Amino acid sequence: MLQQVMTSPGKIEFREVPVPKAKKGQLVIKIMKIGICGSDIHVYHGKHPFTKYPVTQGHEVSGSVFEIGEGVTGFEVGQKVTIQPQIFCGKCYPCTHGKYNLCEELKVMGFQDVGTASHYFAVDASKVTHLPETMDYDEGAMIEPTAVACHAVCRAGDVKGLKIAVLGAGPIGNLVAQAAKAMGAESVMVTDISDVRLEKAKECGIDFVYNTKIHDFGEAMIECFGPDKADVIYDCAGNDITMGQAIKYARKGSTIILVAVYAGMANVDLAVLNDHELDLNTTMMYRNEDYLKAIELVDEGKIQLRPLMSKTFAFKDYLQAYQYIDANRETTMKVLIDVQA
Repeated sequence: MLQQVMTSPGKIEFREVPVPKAKKGQLVIKIMKIGICGSDIHVYHGKHPFTKYPVTQGHEVSGSVFEIGEGVTGFEVGQKVTIQPQIFCGKCYPCTHGKYNLCEELKVMGFQDVGTASHYFAVDASKVTHLPETMDYDEGAMIEPTAVACHAVCRAGDVKGLKIAVLGAGPIGNLVAQAAKAMGAESVMVTDISDVRLEKAKECGIDFVYNTKIHDFGEAMIECFGPDKADVIYDCAGNDITMGQAIKYARKGSTIILVAVYAGMANVDLAVLNDHELDLNTTMMYRNEDYLKAIELVDEGKIQLRPLMSKTFAFKDYLQAYQYIDANRETTMKVLIDVQA
C-alpha cells in the first residue's frame, strides 16, 4: 500500500509499505477520506511547534473496518467508522480524572505519532468509533473538528436559551456556532472579516453575521441581543484583535472562551478582564462524549457539514491540496483527501 510522508516542510513523498495486520486488540481500517485542518497547514509550512519530520499526517478521518484483531468485539468488517487520534498515557492526573484530552504525555496521530494517511491503518479498537451507515465518508472525516466544536460549546455548561457570540467564521468557528444552536442556544451571532465565510455561516443557519471591518463588534452585539449583550463569547480566531474585542465589549460578569490557538504571546487588557469580573476559559480537543454528540447532531441534521466542503483531491495529489489552500485562503473552508482515489 501507499503511505503519505511529509519529509520536510512543503515536501511530500509516497512510500510503498506492507498492509498492516491487526494485532490483538486492534482493527485495521481501510481509510476513505481525510480532512486537512489548520494544524496540518502549520506542519506543511514548518510552523507547528510540536511536530518533527518525517511525519505521516491524517487525523480527521473516515473509513471502514477491514480486519478485526483477536479479542475485539462490537465491530464487523465493512462497518463505517472514524478514529479518535489522541494517544494518552492513562496514568497521569488528568487521565485518571476523566480528562485524558489533557494527558501530560498527550500525542496526536499525524503530529507526534503516525497518522492515518495510508490506504490501510492499524489502530487500537478503543480509538475507533462507529459511524451511522447513513452518514457518508466525507461527513465522517469531519466528525473530528465537529467534536472540537461540541467540546468547546460544552465548556460553557448548558447553553440552552443563551445568547452566543462567535468571533471567527472559519471551519471551527462555523461549527461552534452550529453546535451552540444545535444544543439549544436562543440565538447565535458570528463575526469575521471575510464575507465568503460569513455567507457560509448564513447558509448553515446562523442567526446573525457581521463583518467587523464594517460593523463595530460592541454595537453588533447590542443590535442582535439588546443591551444585555451575549451570555457567552467564543473566540475562534485567536488574536489580539478578537480577544481584545471580546474583553472590551463583553457584558460584565459574562464568559469568554478561547477556542483558537494563539500563534504567539497575547497582548490583551487583563485589567478590564479583572475589573469586569469576566470568566476567561479555554478548551482543548475533545473526549469520547464529544465525538458521540458530534455524530448525533450531524446524523440528525442539526449540524450541516456539506456547505463547508470546498474541494476534494486524490491521495497522490496531497501536495496540490496544500497548494490549493495556500492559493485560495479566503474562499477555502475544508479540503478533503480521497485516499482510495
